[in-house]
Amino acid sequence: MNIARSQELFVQARRYMPGGVNSPVRACKSVGCEPVFVERAAGAKIYDADGNEYVDFVCSWGPMILGHNHPAVVAAIKEALAAGTSFGAPTSSEIELARLVTAALPSVEKVRFVSSGTEATMSAVRLARGFSGRSKVVKFDGCYHGHADSFLIKAGSGVITLGIPGSPGVPEDIVKNTISIPYNDSTILEQTLRDPELDIACLIIEPVAGNMGVVAPAPGFLQLARQLTSELGIILIFDEVITGFRLALGGAQEYYGVRPDLTCLGKIIGGGLPVGAYGGKKEIMDQIAPDGPVYQAGTLSGNPLTMAAGAATLRELGRPGFYPELEKKSARFAAQLAELAHRYLPGQTTLNRVASMMTTFFTPGPVSDHSTAMQADTARYAAHYRHMRSRGIWLAPAQFEAAFISAAQTETDLSRALDQTEWSFKNLRNQ
Repeated sequence: MNIARSQELFVQARRYMPGGVNSPVRACKSVGCEPVFVERAAGAKIYDADGNEYVDFVCSWGPMILGHNHPAVVAAIKEALAAGTSFGAPTSSEIELARLVTAALPSVEKVRFVSSGTEATMSAVRLARGFSGRSKVVKFDGCYHGHADSFLIKAGSGVITLGIPGSPGVPEDIVKNTISIPYNDSTILEQTLRDPELDIACLIIEPVAGNMGVVAPAPGFLQLARQLTSELGIILIFDEVITGFRLALGGAQEYYGVRPDLTCLGKIIGGGLPVGAYGGKKEIMDQIAPDGPVYQAGTLSGNPLTMAAGAATLRELGRPGFYPELEKKSARFAAQLAELAHRYLPGQTTLNRVASMMTTFFTPGPVSDHSTAMQADTARYAAHYRHMRSRGIWLAPAQFEAAFISAAQTETDLSRALDQTEWSFKNLRNQ
C-alpha cells in the first residue's frame, strides 16, 4: 500500500505542530509507524491522501454511529450553514437538541452544551463541588475523563498508550483532591466512599470503560455505586461521552438501569462536529450561572452547525429497530472475531464487547480493570494494527481504545475485515 503522500504531509506537519498532530495517539508512535492523512470519508469507508480505502472501525473515536456523511446529517448542516456559522447568542436549534437529549435520558432534566468532552467533565465536577460544598473527586484507574488537570491521575486513553504516569504542569495542590481507585473493586469502592475524612463531592465513572480498552462493569457494580452515593450524599456522575447514545438511545444508564445525578455527553450528540454537554437533576443544574453561583461559560457553546448535526443524528437513532439491528450486527461480528482468535491464537487474546463497542486485548485475560488491561502485549497489537492498516482496515492506533461498529458497515465490509483479521492472526501465530 502506497502512503508516500501521507509521509510527505507528516514531514510538513511536524514543522508546525507538536508531534505533527493535534491529539497524541494520532501520531501512531505506540504502534510503530507513521500516521496516514485522511482526505475524505463516506459511509463505512475513509480514504487517505494517497487514495487508499479503509473500512473504518474507529468512527472518529465513536461519534460516527450512522457512518460518515449520512445524508440526513449533511442536509441539516447545509441548512444551518446557509444561515451562518456562529452567533454567540441563543438559537432555536439549541432548544431542539436539548429536547431530544432530555427526552432520551430521564435522569437529565436540564442540559448545558459545551464544545468538548473535557469541558463537560470538568464543568460537571465543578458543579458537583459547588452544589455539595465538598472538595474531593473519586475516579477510577484507567478511566479517562479528558485532559483537565484533576483527571490526569491514573488516566486512560493516550495517557496509558504513551506510558505517561501523569503530566508535568499539573500542580500537586490540584491532584491532591482527586482519589483514583480500582475499577470494578466493590470493596475498595465502599471503603473509600464511607471514609468520613475524605469530604467526597462526587464519584465520576465511565459506566463502561472505553479508554483502557472496553471494560464492562462487573454485575452489580454500578448499582452499588448508585446505592452508596445516594446514601452518603455524594453526587454520582456518569461520563457517557463514549457510551451516550452508543449503547442505547438512553445510553449506559438505560442499558444498565442506573440513573446518575449528572451525566456528561459528547461525540454522538454533535453528529461528528465538536461538542460536549452535561446535565442532570434540575435542583443541581439550577446552580449554574446565570441561575446560580457556579460559573461556566463558552463562546462557541451551542454552535448552530453542531446543534443541527446532533439533532439530525439523534432523530435517526430514535427510529424503531435501530439499536436491535446494530446489536445483532455487532454480536455476530464479535463472535466471528473471537472464533478466529481461538483458532489461530488460542489462549492469547481476550475480546471484550458491550453493544457496538469492543476491544481485542492481546492477553489471555480476563480483562476487568486497569491492572489486567495493562497485561496486554502492546507490541503484538502494534503488529496487528500494521497488518490491518496495510490491508485496508482502519483500527485505533492504540491497544487501549475501542473499536466501533456503525450502521453503515455492510456484511461485505465486516467480511472483508474478518478476512484480513484471519490473515493477520495467522502471521502473528508464527511470530
